[in-house]
Amino acid sequence: MKENKRQDLLDRMKNLHKNVERGREDRNAEPIVRTLRKQDSFEDLVEYKQVLMQQRASAEIGVVNPFYRAHESGSGATAQIGGRIYDNFASYDYLGLNRDDRIVGNAKAALDQYGVSASASRLVAGERTVHNDLERSLAEVYDADDAVVFVSGYLTNVAAIGCLMGPKDLVIHDEFMHNSGLTGVKLSGAARRFFKHNDMADLERILRTIGQDYDRILVVAEGIYSMDGDIADLPGLIKLKKQYNFWLMMDEAHSLGVLGETGRGAFQHFGVSPSEVDIWMGTMSKTTSSCGGYIAGSKALITLLKAHAGGFVYSVGLAPALAAAALTSLEIMKSEPERVHALRRNSQLLLDCAREKGLDTGLSEGYSVVPVIVADSLRAVQLSNELFEAGVNVLPIIHPAVPEGLARLRFFITSAHSEEQIRRAVDLTATILTRLQNENFGIASSNVMQVIARLAQG
Repeated sequence: MKENKRQDLLDRMKNLHKNVERGREDRNAEPIVRTLRKQDSFEDLVEYKQVLMQQRASAEIGVVNPFYRAHESGSGATAQIGGRIYDNFASYDYLGLNRDDRIVGNAKAALDQYGVSASASRLVAGERTVHNDLERSLAEVYDADDAVVFVSGYLTNVAAIGCLMGPKDLVIHDEFMHNSGLTGVKLSGAARRFFKHNDMADLERILRTIGQDYDRILVVAEGIYSMDGDIADLPGLIKLKKQYNFWLMMDEAHSLGVLGETGRGAFQHFGVSPSEVDIWMGTMSKTTSSCGGYIAGSKALITLLKAHAGGFVYSVGLAPALAAAALTSLEIMKSEPERVHALRRNSQLLLDCAREKGLDTGLSEGYSVVPVIVADSLRAVQLSNELFEAGVNVLPIIHPAVPEGLARLRFFITSAHSEEQIRRAVDLTATILTRLQNENFGIASSNVMQVIARLAQG
């Protein structure tokens, strides 16, 4: 009986394809002889060889890889690495909540209640009450109808843009937009144009040339730009939105808990209505001591994403313990605005101290992210390593994450940093960087160029 059912199913499947297959086969045709194509191994890939060359060059020059150092406890203003406690400026813990007893306690309670995993896509069987509670809390931040959370901040941009836009549409974005946004545009198939960083005149120039060429237009900007620490011109964006009628998406990954009197983000900072923005996006790994991302907006927007965004529909639901941690963090942010104020004081202090020492802080406005631009990637790595030896953990951002010539150290500041930590870190940075500059340490030095040229020749 089972065999008959199986054969019946197979026959039905074959019939579905019969018309497609008909005409494709010619039983009298000569067989086609195909040459087996060569597939490179991963070891043969040019990209892999470039990584190896960088590693070998670093080893010969004597520069240690500063990345992937394992932390041995929860990290915030301090971090334990290799049994040593460091002043830590490499973590997102903006409001000092990563080890807060209330958050840890509620995460543990969620583990007891729900287990470790949501165990399924929320569409199927992964929906948990804590997801709904978190989404309501996020919607309240933006006075929005609703919100939806994803398991990854990166995935949030990819899934949302990929869902909302298509080949007949256009995405216009700030040239410094995060890679996740670029990936979302590529997935969508939409056309893409960028405007000069935070330049509303350049954005308007683009908008004037579009006409009726596209069905949908989406403009994307970030509340605080993660590499430079400056703030988007939200009023300027809203003004252009009213004039040219596009969707406006704001990435608040580094703005939530940072901007505004109570940390609600860019709209509160500028005193504008959050309803002026169509799509609020953010992550839960910075201020809210968790993981994942979110979109907040109209009921129609959230309903659409929950029904069609692949990164939501086909992905397991956010782990309940992570949802509980994010929810508790939001509650603390709302009830303890003094944490936001402390973060602002600390960030401004680091920015002021760095400028006093003659360090290049680029465009930073002193809100949570302050870069120290050192230009040369190799110099940035060495500076980071020597600071680490001195007890300060701050990591370099090098090519290709930023263009060569704009390599930097990126300081993340928290509300929990002390004035002593901040002043010491800046003093050490200035002292070590001055010596490296005087020694002409970097990629352009003759001995480094010789090593790279020799390795490139094999």
